[in-house]
Amino acid sequence: MSSLPEIFSPEGPLARAISGYRIREQQLDMAERIAAAIKGCSVFIAEAGTGTGKTFAYLVPALQSNGKVIVSTGTKTLQDQLFNKDLPMVRDALKAPVKIALLKGRANYVCPYHLQHAIADGRFLTREDAADARRISVFAKTTQSGDKAECIEVSENSPVWGHATSTRDNCLGQDCPDYKECFVMLARREAMAADLVVVNHHLFFADVMLRDEGMAELLPACNTVIFDEAHQLPEVATLFFGDSVSTAQVIDLARDARAEGLTSARDCLALPEGSKKIEKAAKDLRLAVGVDAGRFSYGQLEEKPDFESSLKALEAEVVAFAALLETQAERAEGLEKCWQRATELVLHLGQWQNPTPGYVRWAEAFTHSLQLNATPLNVAEIFRKQMGGHPRAWIFTSATLAVQGKFHHYCAELGLGEPDSACWHSPFDYDKQAILYAPLGMPDPNAWNYTDAVVDAAWPAVKAANGGAFFLCTSLRAMRRTHELLKAKLEDENIDMPLLVQGEGSKNDLLQRFRHHGNSILVGSQSFWEGVDVRGEALSLVVIDKIPFAPPDDPVLSARIEQMKKDGRNAFMEYQLPRAVINVKQGAGRLIRDENDKGVLMMCDPRLISKPYGRRVWQSLPPMKRTRELQVVLDFFANR
Repeated sequence: MSSLPEIFSPEGPLARAISGYRIREQQLDMAERIAAAIKGCSVFIAEAGTGTGKTFAYLVPALQSNGKVIVSTGTKTLQDQLFNKDLPMVRDALKAPVKIALLKGRANYVCPYHLQHAIADGRFLTREDAADARRISVFAKTTQSGDKAECIEVSENSPVWGHATSTRDNCLGQDCPDYKECFVMLARREAMAADLVVVNHHLFFADVMLRDEGMAELLPACNTVIFDEAHQLPEVATLFFGDSVSTAQVIDLARDARAEGLTSARDCLALPEGSKKIEKAAKDLRLAVGVDAGRFSYGQLEEKPDFESSLKALEAEVVAFAALLETQAERAEGLEKCWQRATELVLHLGQWQNPTPGYVRWAEAFTHSLQLNATPLNVAEIFRKQMGGHPRAWIFTSATLAVQGKFHHYCAELGLGEPDSACWHSPFDYDKQAILYAPLGMPDPNAWNYTDAVVDAAWPAVKAANGGAFFLCTSLRAMRRTHELLKAKLEDENIDMPLLVQGEGSKNDLLQRFRHHGNSILVGSQSFWEGVDVRGEALSLVVIDKIPFAPPDDPVLSARIEQMKKDGRNAFMEYQLPRAVINVKQGAGRLIRDENDKGVLMMCDPRLISKPYGRRVWQSLPPMKRTRELQVVLDFFANR
């Protein structure tokens, strides 16, 4: 095994094997610090700006460590890229004899048993769905992995996937007739046998940390855990350390119990009757919170006249249904599984109604379902406890973890204490490559015409850049209005620039179109603020409408703020502002992706200049030239 300076040198294996490989001091420095943390089984936090090459900086020491490593990423897209591209590239360059595996949550793998049942039950009523079901059926017979990402003929959003995969609730486990060929079990066996496993944060928390399913053995066997895109962890941890129960689970149970009854208990006439009752009670509870989707605090739910009684009615129906299923459970594995699910639902519905200290109760209404959540106000203690036990290295890395170079906020959220940490700035020449533009004369961000003012202010820059613009909005309402206003401007001035908006297709599809056109305008909200890589002139203007503070009426956030106030702490400075800074850094990171990129970051929010805290926001951004003059921006694009 070569030493790290040799590996990362101009004559080293990476430079020889990878075309376009560039030597970066930051990359070697980071790799050495990570190697030391792995050796010492310690915690290390690393912020590495865009272009430092952080992926190779952690993969090389991970592949050289001689232990079992879990790498967890923020998204499935990044997970696929790491496993299919970066990891094999580095492994081959180093000639490292390391066995690698990819592991996703069970909803990503085809379940032939459930798919065949759904087809036999005639569940696919439209021509499109029936065609998708046939395509998935063919895919299931030819695929090695069963990973739905490989089934490109069927859209990832097709409703058929819900019937073609299993859930923790309806998986029959070892009782399944297809158990030996099960793709989920195969992926897990491969993960157990591998030296390096690539997972995503959702799976890490659900399966690995909380041992929710069959992966209880993965973490104890592991010597090193590396979190890439680690800025997402507090959010994901909050989601998984909480508890939730949904009316969708009740409706799925009703449907599955009916199907199992038809196969194994036709003579039990009370079964279809009982399943209809729980289905109706579930739908009544969803309607009790009103027609609109949204998030509701427990206080808001209490004010709704039918909520309490509908919840009690649902609980009573599920209790009765569980008792009925118990009488039939011995007749088939499927019925026994339904009885277990009903019993678990009774437990969760009961738990949600009894408050737990330190948790906030709230609900989220979707178009057809209502999810009841109990979320911890603070995940630090739970996370710290989960990290205990067997000594191992924990590496947290991202381009955005620090606020003005300090990690206090991040460490406090995850209970990490004061571990070893380091910040490596991007090697790009921001002073020459980019401008931070804060336009003059913007109204208050809460003004009724604010979005109109944003589009008016940005329009001359959009034309000067000849498209290639991202509008990153902090709300869906602002996103829709921005799209509407831009569409009108393009039509009025008869300008031919493709205009794309989030929701018109999958994220990957929109990005492909955006890159292909080269002069598009893309309007997006949350999902385009991070994990998007567009190089060259196809993206040379990023417009951010407001500093992205989380909406204060969010039930979890408002409960946290309340709690911090009670503890005599400043929730705004300690919690809301640092989170907003990290989000701004993510959005800004879309602009300059390599040393040849040039562009303008336009921050429209006047609070960036007018409020004392605005300084903390812009001081956390890369060292771009700063201007308030539109002419400077127009000249920049003219001289590109």
